Amino acid sequence: MRRFLMPLVWPVICGVLLAIVLLNQFPQLLGTPQSVAPEASSQHASNSAQNTTGADSESIVRPAPELREAAPMPRSGGPASYAEAVERAAPAVINVYSSREVEREQHPLMSDPFFRQFFGDETPRRQRMLSSLGSGVIVSAEGYVLTNHHVIRGADQIQVALRDGREALAEVVGTDPESDLAVLKIDLDNLPVISFAQSQDAKVGDIALAIGNPFGVGQTVTMGIISAKGRNHLGLSPYEDFIQTDAAINPGNSGGALVNAKGALLGINTAIFSRSGGSNGIGFAIPTNLAREILNEIIVHGRVIRGWLGVEVQEITSNLAASFGLNAAQGVVIASVARGGPGDQAGLRPGDVLLSIDGKPILDPRVAMADIADIQPGSTLPVKIVRDGEALTVEITVGERPIPTPSEDS
Repeated sequence: MRRFLMPLVWPVICGVLLAIVLLNQFPQLLGTPQSVAPEASSQHASNSAQNTTGADSESIVRPAPELREAAPMPRSGGPASYAEAVERAAPAVINVYSSREVEREQHPLMSDPFFRQFFGDETPRRQRMLSSLGSGVIVSAEGYVLTNHHVIRGADQIQVALRDGREALAEVVGTDPESDLAVLKIDLDNLPVISFAQSQDAKVGDIALAIGNPFGVGQTVTMGIISAKGRNHLGLSPYEDFIQTDAAINPGNSGGALVNAKGALLGINTAIFSRSGGSNGIGFAIPTNLAREILNEIIVHGRVIRGWLGVEVQEITSNLAASFGLNAAQGVVIASVARGGPGDQAGLRPGDVLLSIDGKPILDPRVAMADIADIQPGSTLPVKIVRDGEALTVEITVGERPIPTPSEDS
């Protein structure tokens, strides 16, 4: 039997090998569809889609969805250097050195009458000078300088140093503690002057350059972007409308310039949010649209004139709204009324809910303060309130906001 099968083994093996080769080269012999090259797959799908009318559902090929392609990211939109912007703005940014004389605390024994009898009433008092560093911006050829109020607060003498090496004593034209701005004047010729940008036109993401005198090391430029606009509720001042930037701002930058990519003034650098005392990438600048108004008011009137109702207001919560009989948390609640002030004369009381002034709804206490400040003193306006669940309208004559006392200016 074995002798009979041996002659058939080799032909069978050869036949199997031949079949494998043929099936590998011609898979359609088994009904397997031929693979399509990747380059032609989309064309094949398109042809198949056109020729499948009447075919069974399993062989339908759907056309690819039409996707929206994003435009290529431009890579040449911004300059490779901001040196031109710095050259335009930096000469107008100055260093501000303020100093004041204070008395040193006397020795504790000098408060004891027993020891004082040996020295009498003519005990020599020791004095020392306190100095602070800051920055300022020259905004006119007449020598007017914008800086922060806290930079020159309580100063007996203010000296400024320009980038070109000149120095001068500065006179205080006026200050506004409530916006933390001050106006100085220096008497020098051929002063470099910065140009003003429209801060309301700036957008989040725009390039911002901070120029000032951090830590007294000398004029320094840092770069970042505008991180946010209209920042308030920071507790820095009663009137807050800050530009936020991540350009490094450090102690000594206060009063310096925040400029755009063309070197135009966007704001006055004022404060930083920091747990270490150094820059954490959260800095705040007073925008030029506000700084310009303060500057003009101080130069023309010697002070900032603001409208005043003589009331202190606070935000109204849902619980307060329910207790006042309101359907929603709208308006602000009057917390106190200044005696003899416009609100007192109009009959406003603590606990009244202020809904609108001159038809404009009130939604936020700080926004309300800013809106009232913009009203010309002497104007008579209708004010809508809710008292004991009843809606009332009263007429109120707007007064002028008093200048803060030194105790309020801390």
